[in-house]
Amino acid sequence: MSSSPWEPATLRRVFVVGVGMTKFVKPGAENSRDYPDLAEEAGKKALADAQIPYSAVDQACVGYVFGDSTCGQRAIYHSLGMTGIPIINVNNNCATGSTALFMARQLIQGGVAECVLALGFEKMSKGSLGIKFSDRTIPTDKHVDLLINKYGLSAHPVAPQMFGYAGKEHMEKYGTKIEHFAKIGWKNHKHSVNNPYSQFQDEYSLDEVMASKEVFDFLTILQCCPTSDGAAAAILASEAFVQKYGLQSKAVEILAQEMMTDLPSSFEEKSIIKMVGFDMSKEAARKCYEKSGLTPNDIDVIELHDCFSTNELLTYEALGLCPEGQGATLVDRGDNTYGGKWVINPSGGLISKGHPLGATGGHSCS
Repeated sequence: MSSSPWEPATLRRVFVVGVGMTKFVKPGAENSRDYPDLAEEAGKKALADAQIPYSAVDQACVGYVFGDSTCGQRAIYHSLGMTGIPIINVNNNCATGSTALFMARQLIQGGVAECVLALGFEKMSKGSLGIKFSDRTIPTDKHVDLLINKYGLSAHPVAPQMFGYAGKEHMEKYGTKIEHFAKIGWKNHKHSVNNPYSQFQDEYSLDEVMASKEVFDFLTILQCCPTSDGAAAAILASEAFVQKYGLQSKAVEILAQEMMTDLPSSFEEKSIIKMVGFDMSKEAARKCYEKSGLTPNDIDVIELHDCFSTNELLTYEALGLCPEGQGATLVDRGDNTYGGKWVINPSGGLISKGHPLGATGGHSCS
C-alpha cells in the first residue's frame, strides 16, 4: 500500500563541505573592491576547499542588502560560471548571510538539491546606516515607536540608541555596570589580533575601550560594529553527494539550525531588551538544543551577533549560557574567552572583524 502524498517527507542530513571568505575592509579603503570581485574570491575559495567544480552546484542562494535586484546573478555568473542553475537573491538585513545558509540547507534537507552554494557579500557606504526610502513605511517603525515611548529619540543613529537603551534597561533591572559591556569590546578586539580576515587587528586596554569616541551614551566606538566590505561562502551538500565525491573527511554536519522573527512579546511588554530580539533568540536556541540533543555545556566555541557589546551580553542569556540577568557575572568570570567555559567570538566578532551585512551570517562557517 502506497503512503499518502501528505505524509511528511524524511528530512535528509546536510553537511558543509567547503568554505571561503575575503578579508573584511573599511568601505572606500584602498584595498576595497567591487562586489563581483568579493563574491568571486569567497566562492572560488569555498569550491577549492570542497575540491569540487562549480558545475557540481545545483543551486545558489546569494545574500546582500545594498544593491539592485539581480546583484546575486551578476556576482556569480561572470566569476564562477554560467551553468543555468537557479540563483536566489536574499535580503534579510543583518541576518542575510545566515538566511542564505538557511535556504540552502532547506533545499538539500528537503531533497530538492544535492549541492548548494550559500554566498553572502556586501559593499557598503561609509558611516552609520540610515533610511534609504523616505516615501514609505520604515520596517522598524514599531521598534522606533516603542523606543520613543520609553526613552525618547535623539539625533544619534537609531541602532546605537536601540542597543544602548537595551543595555541601560539591563543595568536598571539587574545592576549590570558599564564596565561589563566595555569588557566585551576589549575581549573581541583582543581576539581579532589573530584573525587575518578581520577588519581591525589592534589590541586595546579596557581604559582605551571606555575612553574611545562616544557613539551613544556609554557605547563607545570600540564597542560598536563598523560598516564593512566583504564576502563569505559555504558549500552545502547531501550525504549522497558527500559519498559520491569522497568528502567524508571534511564534511561537517549541520545538526540544527533555526530562524525566528519577532514574537508578540517583542513589542507588548514595553521592553527594549525584548524589542531588540531577546525572546526570538531564546526560542531559536531552545529549538536548536532540542533538535540536536545538545546543551550549552556541550559547546566549546560560539560565534554570535555582537553588533554592539550590549547585544553580546544579552545573547549570553538568550542562549542559556547563564540565567537571565547574570550576563555580567559570566563576563567577570572570564567564561567568554580563552581559559573560560566558552570562547565566544574568537574571530573578533562584528565589533572587530567587521559587519558586511550580507556576509556576516555566513562568516561563522568560514
